[in-house]
Amino acid sequence: MAVTRLLYVMDPMCSWCWGFAPVVEALTEQAARFGVALELRLGGLRRATGMALDSQLRQTILEHWRAVAETTGQAFRFEGAMPPGFVYDTEPACRALVAARALDATALPALLKGIQQAFYAEGRDVTLTAELLALAEAAGLPRQAFAEAFDAAHAATAADFAWVDGLGISGFPTLLAEHKGQFALLTNGYQPLAQLQPLLGRWLERVAHA
Repeated sequence: MAVTRLLYVMDPMCSWCWGFAPVVEALTEQAARFGVALELRLGGLRRATGMALDSQLRQTILEHWRAVAETTGQAFRFEGAMPPGFVYDTEPACRALVAARALDATALPALLKGIQQAFYAEGRDVTLTAELLALAEAAGLPRQAFAEAFDAAHAATAADFAWVDGLGISGFPTLLAEHKGQFALLTNGYQPLAQLQPLLGRWLERVAHA
């Protein structure tokens, strides 16, 4: 059966993906009107470094955050962000989304939004299992079932990372459109809705009449 879908390649702890969140939400609604669904693929922005951020890298990351806030209008909490000792490992947050995708994909958008909101706007440490369990429960996932799925999702998460690596994608957010095995790149990096909406619209019209 021919597959037609949008593939959103991202990381929940990527600041530009947080900036892109309202854009991808609108594009998802646009595609749904043509019966085209969006699927999430996790990129693994920072994987198990095990090292706490030093002050210089923290300042560099905060500069990126300020650029995202200025460009997109998304909310950030800068005070106390990434405190001393913080290990910027995005694998657990990615794994939480992979686990949710396997357990109940309908809860995925709420969990993604919850993780991003918690990290960027509320200053919570979403590398911690306890935080991710709480966010999953808030998104409507049964706590015990999610905890088990989360613990078991290491290989599936690594498979997502490998799939993204295999396509040569190194920047997030990336949005791909797939039809009959052919991929179209809609964006690699943040773009505003005004630019992407007509681009997606032309692709949707084309595949609808293919």
